[in-house]
Amino acid sequence: MRKLVALTRAPAALTVLGDTAVGAMAAGRPLRGRRVLLPVASVALYWTGMALNDWADRELDAVERPERPIPSGLVSADEALGVAAVLLSCGLIAGATAGRAEGRLAAALAAAVIGYDTAFKGGAAGPAAMAACRGLDVLLGAGGARESWPAAGVLAAHTCSVTALSRGEVSGADHRTVAAALGTTALTAAVAAAGDCASSRHRIAALGASVLYAAQVGTAQLRAYRNPVAGNVRDATRAGIHGMVPLQIALIARRDIRSAALLAAVLPAVRYFGRKVSAT
Repeated sequence: MRKLVALTRAPAALTVLGDTAVGAMAAGRPLRGRRVLLPVASVALYWTGMALNDWADRELDAVERPERPIPSGLVSADEALGVAAVLLSCGLIAGATAGRAEGRLAAALAAAVIGYDTAFKGGAAGPAAMAACRGLDVLLGAGGARESWPAAGVLAAHTCSVTALSRGEVSGADHRTVAAALGTTALTAAVAAAGDCASSRHRIAALGASVLYAAQVGTAQLRAYRNPVAGNVRDATRAGIHGMVPLQIALIARRDIRSAALLAAVLPAVRYFGRKVSAT
């Protein structure tokens, strides 16, 4: 179990539970019946990406991050690839069981995850490829409905900026990259709070979650902007990953405060486990 937790950064999957809920809420398609399997598919494919990431980066990690599971000897390269294959199968089966459209989207998400880890991650298209993964995860919850596209775009934009920033985790980042991440955070928070809401009560809830998101993510990014050394960039990246949850809460609260409150219950666990297992 310790090997699996380290390889998949298991607790970080708490940050994707809300993706399919955001999509489902935006499209007016609740996660009921077989659709309750969609968060399971989302988590399985997220863990697939984590395991495959370590397999693909094993030689680079041996130099830059020897504490990672494969170079440290905790897990072999073959074991990591095997875990990724099993999780990939689970994600695809769960998605296909939920529905035909959902099965196609799960397959598209799986392809995007594999493409990012094995082809795009190191290139200029890396942040956009990771953003596509997050956007597809939201669309998975909506069955691809057009109503969910704006919400998918919000989470994709946040993901793109965090991924670009994460490239400075080892050697530090330049001020322009951090400034772009800060600007994206401010814009994303504004869009999440300003979207169409069911009532003034829903507006207040969405605004509160958006402020929490901006404060949590923006504070760490501002610190990195003032001093963009590797440690501060890692902290900002971690805050960006954990900040997915209040952003998801804001998007859900625009339509359903109760569901947003349920997702808010995940926040303490994200903070606690984030101190135990690195999300990056």
